[in-house]
Order: sequence, then structure tokens, then C-alpha cells
Amino acid sequence: MDFPSPLLHGTLIKRYKRFLADIRLDDGEIITAHCANPGAMLGLKESGLPVWLSKSNNPKRKLQYSWELTEVNGHLVGINTALPNRIVAEALLNKQIKELAAYDHIRPEVKYGEKSRIDFLLTGEGLPDCYVEVKNVHLLREGSLAEFPDSKTARGVKHLGELGNMVAAGHRAINLYLVQRTDCTQFSFAADLDPAYAQAAENALNAGVEFLCYDCTIDQNQICLHQPLPILPVKR
Repeated sequence: MDFPSPLLHGTLIKRYKRFLADIRLDDGEIITAHCANPGAMLGLKESGLPVWLSKSNNPKRKLQYSWELTEVNGHLVGINTALPNRIVAEALLNKQIKELAAYDHIRPEVKYGEKSRIDFLLTGEGLPDCYVEVKNVHLLREGSLAEFPDSKTARGVKHLGELGNMVAAGHRAINLYLVQRTDCTQFSFAADLDPAYAQAAENALNAGVEFLCYDCTIDQNQICLHQPLPILPVKR
């Protein structure tokens, strides 16, 4: 997934009200950017961190700038949670996800379950319908272990239950964790931050839901799906 134009570099001053961030651009100008991330952003919102922004030319937008990347310890992290579905859609079209490469038809945002929408419904001749839910991952607290979630997510718990229901109905269901970092080699669940989600993940696995995790290559021009990461058991 390519950024529409070259990103601008700046330094984070503060993130506040969840969706706003004050940033000092390299020319000294201080701007307010949209932060498309409802999570806690642990380790990614400290004052002084290098950041990269996109700028929109849409005159109807209230905020011209969007916070896209943060640099932590020399590695880039994608913080925009609106991008994972676009990254995965591109990867599905290019048959980059080997576990799903047999499917020929991709439908985004299909209604299912209890007033929910699945990120992607995949279909193919002779194959069970496949419901794919995508989750953005950017939490790193120890070593090279990516974790999800970074805060409590009742919505995520609900999605896991609905994926289990799809398996019970004879379909295939997958929760795909996309790690928007370049410094992770494995993935697990942050049971201490959200015990309910960790338990729901165990329940979903036992119900037949498949879990996949892929990381990304990231630079100031694009973010692309890269390679699968091993998923470790939940630590209690």
C-alpha cells in the first residue's frame, strides 16, 4: 500500500483526546494532526519521538495532516488503524497470504453476526466461505514480542465470538493480526491488559477459528504485508 504522497517528518509534542496530536514539523511550524488510533498506543506517544505525517489537499477536511508513522529505537511503526484493511486487501489480491491464496473472490465489509461487518468474506469454487477479521497490532513491551490488544476491547471479544459462530455454521473463520512494526519476530496476547480478550481468543481457537499473524515492511513511501510470525500461547 503506497502513501499518496511523500510523508512529512516532525517531532511529537503530545497526543490528546485520543484522536489529536500536536507535532512540530522540521521547519519549526507546530500543527495539529489527526491520530487515527483509538488504542492506548503504549510506547508510541511519548513527547520527542520522531513521526511522519501525510497531508491532504481536501479543503473540506478539518485537519489537513494525519499521523502515519512513529520511529522507536530506529524502527518504524504504523499507528494509523485505518490502514490494515487496505494493506490486507492488497495482499489478498496479490495472493501473498498463502493460507488464503486459493480464494478467488474478495468482498469487503459484509454484514454478518449481530449487527457486525466482517472485514473480508472470501469465496471460491469448492471452498467453504471464509470470514476474515483483521486486527491492527503495534504493541511491543518485551524483546521482539508483538502483542494484542493494547487496551480493553469489548468489540474484539464480540468479533471472536461471532467468528466461532461462523465455524459452527460450517464456514471457515480467520482472525488475522497485522503487525505494523519492523522489529517483531513473534506474536501473543496481552492477557494482563485485557483478560477477557485473551480468554475469548482461547475459546475461539477451541471452536475452530484460525489465527494468522503477519508483519509488514515499512518506509516513508509504503507499508506492505511481509511475512508470517509465529503465534505463542497465552501467558497467564
